[in-house]
Amino acid sequence: MLHDLKHLHSILADLPKAQLFVLTDSHTAEYCLPILADFIGKIPYHLLTIEAGEQSKNLASVQAVWDFMLKHRATREAVLINLGGGMITDLGGFAAATYMRGIRFVNIPTTLLAMVDASSGGKTGIDYQGIKNVIGTFTPPVATLIHPEFLRTLPATELLSGFAEMLKHALIASPKEWIKLLQLAQEELPQEQFVEALSSTGALQASIQIKENVVSQDPHEVGLRKILNFGHTVGHAIESTMLHHTTPRYTMLHQTSHGYCVLWGMVAEVYLSVVHTGCPREVLQQLTQIMLQWYGKPQCDCKQRDQLIQRMYQDKKNNANQTPNFTLLRNIGEPIINQYLTEEDINEALEYLFSL
Repeated sequence: MLHDLKHLHSILADLPKAQLFVLTDSHTAEYCLPILADFIGKIPYHLLTIEAGEQSKNLASVQAVWDFMLKHRATREAVLINLGGGMITDLGGFAAATYMRGIRFVNIPTTLLAMVDASSGGKTGIDYQGIKNVIGTFTPPVATLIHPEFLRTLPATELLSGFAEMLKHALIASPKEWIKLLQLAQEELPQEQFVEALSSTGALQASIQIKENVVSQDPHEVGLRKILNFGHTVGHAIESTMLHHTTPRYTMLHQTSHGYCVLWGMVAEVYLSVVHTGCPREVLQQLTQIMLQWYGKPQCDCKQRDQLIQRMYQDKKNNANQTPNFTLLRNIGEPIINQYLTEEDINEALEYLFSL
């Protein structure tokens, strides 16, 4: 359920004493916790803060949450508030879903990416052995509370990361929203005005609603929900490759966010759509222009092709034959799931992406 942050008090109304827990990362503890504290008011809570960044989305962090809750005698009546971006809502949701076989949790996303994607839909999980989100559950929060004011605390790169998922939602579901987002991208608004425009144009609400509509029809991703994976087969492979390189050349890439990688993945997968499913080339040209204008090029190159394809073979979306599984487009708003392509096809798409 999506609500304004003011709805929090009704959720916590009958909570037993000392059974409220808040999970933050080192960024949201500084910039967002004071705002949340005003809404919590006099209700006492236990706070756990972990290091910000995707590198914290691991089993050790989940164990830290479990240990913290055991230490403070959390019962099955406890509520865990996950205050943060997608790393916190994914990890905190997984910890809550597994602690005492499941306690209630509330997601309060603080990034644009988490608002439109990670915090809703019921997917929880962690990265394991270098593979994104390979361990997790389908467990919905009791509520997802949206507070757009948190967006004003974000750097531009985080806004762009979330904007990439908004572009994805428009591409798979709404030509009208795609035109709206194209216009926003072309206007080159200052950051404050861009944040304001996301709400005033209805773009933020529409993007959230697109995902909610899909998830409500297919909560466990057996069919329709797979359209939300558009851009993610290539995107997750790029993200995993960047996150796990240890050479100095890749030091800066540890900061690359999920949304950027999805954007690059969408460019490659729209290319595949043009070639294999008849998607108009104009869509590829528009998305490529947005990439070059706002996101830049991925720092992978042709030398990493084999590694990228290997990551795709490890993707959890694959079938029993472990063939990379893609969601492609016939056109804007016309996604096609379960598209299995050859390594030659994938190499061609990567060559297009890396040549830009």
